[in-house]
Amino acid sequence: MNKKLQAIFFMTFLMIFLPLLSGQTKKNIKDLPDRHRKWLTEEVVYIISPKERDVFLRLETDRERDILIEAFWKQRDPTPGTPANEYKEEHYRRIAYANQRFGKESPEPGWRSEMGRIYIILGEPKSIDNFENESEVLPTVVWFYEGMDKYGLPNAFNVVFFKQDAVGEYKLYTPIKYGPQSLLPLWKGDVKDYQAAYNKLLEVSPTLADVSISLIPGESASLVTLSIASDVMVSAKIPAAGYEGVKDAYAEKLLMYKDRVDVEYTANYIDNDAQLDIIRDKSGVFYVHYLVEPKRLSFEESQGKYQAWLEVNGTVSDSSGTTVHQIENKIPIEFTEEQIANIKNKLFSYQDMFPLVPGTYKFNCLIKNPVAKEFTSMEANITIPEAPSLQIGSLVLANRINKDSKYKGKNKPFQVGDIQLVPSPRNDFVRSDTLYLFFQIFGLMEDLRQNGRLEYAVSSETGQKLAREKALKDYPDALNFTEEFPLADLSPGYYTVKVTLADQAKKETLSREAQFMISPMPGLPRPWILSLSQPAPDDPSYINMLGNQYLNKKDLAKAKSLLEDAYRKNLRSVKYALDYGRALFMDKDYPRTIQVALPFLQGENKYDVLEILGQSSQALGRYAEAISYYKDYLTRFGANLNILNSVGECYYQLGDLKEALVAWERSLVLNPKQEELKKRVQQIKEKK
Repeated sequence: MNKKLQAIFFMTFLMIFLPLLSGQTKKNIKDLPDRHRKWLTEEVVYIISPKERDVFLRLETDRERDILIEAFWKQRDPTPGTPANEYKEEHYRRIAYANQRFGKESPEPGWRSEMGRIYIILGEPKSIDNFENESEVLPTVVWFYEGMDKYGLPNAFNVVFFKQDAVGEYKLYTPIKYGPQSLLPLWKGDVKDYQAAYNKLLEVSPTLADVSISLIPGESASLVTLSIASDVMVSAKIPAAGYEGVKDAYAEKLLMYKDRVDVEYTANYIDNDAQLDIIRDKSGVFYVHYLVEPKRLSFEESQGKYQAWLEVNGTVSDSSGTTVHQIENKIPIEFTEEQIANIKNKLFSYQDMFPLVPGTYKFNCLIKNPVAKEFTSMEANITIPEAPSLQIGSLVLANRINKDSKYKGKNKPFQVGDIQLVPSPRNDFVRSDTLYLFFQIFGLMEDLRQNGRLEYAVSSETGQKLAREKALKDYPDALNFTEEFPLADLSPGYYTVKVTLADQAKKETLSREAQFMISPMPGLPRPWILSLSQPAPDDPSYINMLGNQYLNKKDLAKAKSLLEDAYRKNLRSVKYALDYGRALFMDKDYPRTIQVALPFLQGENKYDVLEILGQSSQALGRYAEAISYYKDYLTRFGANLNILNSVGECYYQLGDLKEALVAWERSLVLNPKQEELKKRVQQIKEKK
């Protein structure tokens, strides 16, 4: 990954995760229960990542910590489909071996020794050279390792231990910290003259002389100074090898969603790639298009059928934490044996979309698969502009587009007008691909539309590779823009595509960039897509959705206008009527609320209809009428705390204290902790 991509991903992480984690208090290690303190500071101290350690200290209960421990080992299990966890077994074997073989010259257990630490992290060395009975050198042991490059280490390297002053525990040697002279007893020369010390060691053992200036074979031949790379390897790379390659994002997800997923899910976080883009439709409404590609989707086989379930829960919340929009979907998936064979080697992409009113939000999407008790999630920041000024929207990079999509003219995730975009959240391509670049320009004035130009540049760190420009007026659409870039002439590597909007004088007005990668592979696995069916673009459900979002934001004027529009477009919908009625009720237009809700008294969702009719009648002072609606509710749907309290209030206003007490005392049976209500009941009883 190039430095620019790394910087972008790091900033995205900071924006999304730090606010979520900041509310969690970090525990002091000494305050942990004994078994959890022992696990953290002794058993996994060398193999736990900083992120996992940080999350472990932020968890609040023993159960949460036990869940993380279970997830910790699952993330490292090389054969997750079997009962045994070979990694865990090998780790505890190494601890036992270290305690048995090392640290004999110290009162501390062997796992605390330098040899014990290296052995637990790296395991058995390929070979060992002992220099323990040599009069010319201090007791020294050289461990040789190879084939460790997958852990971020050199493919071959040495680890050296020596006894300083010829006694005590073995210390870990590095050339910069100690130098060749530290391996020689009673060294009489200049303490800084490592060259003379090296020459002396060369007389005793060429092998020991070489490792004294570099722990990396082959490096010492070209060195005129001590190896800095060796010190970096020992001080940074070997400690990090204990958790190299571990996808520790699961720990953050466990912390974030521990209150929203059942216990059996929390140790089964599935990593994913995700993408979210904001696309404006021709009506001016902004839609959030998003996709989530988990690393796996597990199926359960039963009688030749392969089944999975997706439970999708998404929330869009504003800066105050108010939920503005919510997504709840339960999606069954069933395949035949032939179908599962066709997709088993493919990725899976879940895609969805929804409209969103202007504002700045945080989006959290949790996806659970109850069949395998596993979950994944995505988090993103969203900004929808109120009145878009001149700007270029996000660049969507697709590896394929369908110009003759069967969904033409319909709403579908990543469908824009007549074309269906097929993006990858990794922005990965192969040389045989064509990169399809889609973006929108908002706030484009007519003068710039007629005289402006778009300039495109595809470049890598080695310089510009592709360039073109085109007049804005040559595009048929003033909002949506698409360009195609065949990649056959580009070499594998990381690239940046830049779009620049220039005026008539070719002066840059604004620009936007995106990064992508061309893989050296001949082909890449592309996912099978699960995309939820969407209502037609003119369906009133979108207006209703936007109206409810404004209602959640307490913007009654805009909410009423949109909800009334949806209601009038489908006068038979009880949902639209109730949503509009709630806006009217919040605006204290109680007569109109009753007028809208009353026709649905005999239909579906009658409990909601009865409640809002009772509340409106009560607000108008028509208490007997309100009691009638409330009692009908209680008869049909059973006891409800709020309804009982409202019945009691209505009787109280009518002066019927006896019936008020009956309702309120039933309410107190349901919830005895209503202190204010207790006081009112007591006051009434005292007046009798």
